[in-house]
Amino acid sequence: MTLLRAKDLTKRFVARGPLGAKAGFTAVDRVCFDVRLGETLAVVGESGSGKSTTARMIAKLLEPSEGTLEFEGEDVTHAKGAALARFRGNVQVVFQDPFSSLNPRHTVERILMAPLVYQGIAPNGSRRAHAKELMERVGLNPDHSLRYPVQFSGGQAQRIGIARALAVNPKLVICDEAVSALDVSVQAQVIELLRRLQRESGFSYVFIAHDLAVVRQIAQRVAVMSEGRIVELGTTGQVFDDPQDEYTRTLLAAIPRIDPEWERRRRERA
Repeated sequence: MTLLRAKDLTKRFVARGPLGAKAGFTAVDRVCFDVRLGETLAVVGESGSGKSTTARMIAKLLEPSEGTLEFEGEDVTHAKGAALARFRGNVQVVFQDPFSSLNPRHTVERILMAPLVYQGIAPNGSRRAHAKELMERVGLNPDHSLRYPVQFSGGQAQRIGIARALAVNPKLVICDEAVSALDVSVQAQVIELLRRLQRESGFSYVFIAHDLAVVRQIAQRVAVMSEGRIVELGTTGQVFDDPQDEYTRTLLAAIPRIDPEWERRRRERA
């Protein structure tokens, strides 16, 4: 079942020069893809390829210049009012930098309850109990619900961001470079958390990343973007094992690999 469908999504930006002259550029150019229920679609590419702009358009944080966006068969391209509120309850975002996306003056409890307040949803039981339940679900100590974001590590703060996204039981979670700012060991923990939560709740992910080694662990399908366009789209196995586009092959060749012969010589020297 198709949950979200993007058709010919395009985003153009216009900037003014020092003398007032207008200069435009196309960040995303006629992008098409769909997201199926319960799957993880990864969108990969180098910096400036348009993947984060695409993520913001499908999250309704940016209006597309052209194209259409459908969610559960309903056109939400220009949704307003109640239709937009319903969409926001079903689609949540986990951002790259957890500290810039969490209000430093709010406690974790208040941060986690904010989506429910905005959606007009009353939690089962008290807000504090619900916040603690969300924290426990993402592997945080529920007794720390009255602490502030600055009192947590980067990995813990990202777990708070994930818990906030899950507060309204969304059907789609967009992870915009959600693990790229974390240490490798913490990355692995957060990826395993994301996979476990998906198994438990059955929601879908759009996983924006530039690290293909991470993508291979979590995605069922991969869309490769270059210069604002999708140049390849297929299952993870197809894209990694039999890439068709030269740009995809270049990305795959850049993945660090351990050379067994080099490792043997290093050990002999040691």
